[in-house]
Amino acid sequence: MKTTKIIYWIFTAIVALMMTYSAYAYLTQEKVAAAFQHLGYPGYFRVELAIAKLIGAALLVLPLGARLKEWVYAGFSITFISAVIAHVSSGDPASVYSMPIIFMVFLAVSYITYHRLNPVFSAARA
Repeated sequence: MKTTKIIYWIFTAIVALMMTYSAYAYLTQEKVAAAFQHLGYPGYFRVELAIAKLIGAALLVLPLGARLKEWVYAGFSITFISAVIAHVSSGDPASVYSMPIIFMVFLAVSYITYHRLNPVFSAARA
């Protein structure tokens, strides 16, 4: 149980920190704004996504109810999958769309270990 908790917090912290940093970059870096334009997204979407990432990162690490955490995991999963699809569709190289795939794996490890630490919620859904 202790090893599971350590693994959970390591991977959860990595995802939360990455989402926080990317939100910061979305709001402050011109090259990120240019990347959104390259993908065909409007400028306001970058700001909306940054705010959603900040909220999601906070909710991921705060001690909240399991149902709310499920929504955070779902939202981040959709974000990562959408990022891969957007980059592949725009013809970007694998080096660009590999990072969302890697962080999706990190998110999956966090999710799996979260459910190992909270079996009551997992059993209630079955």
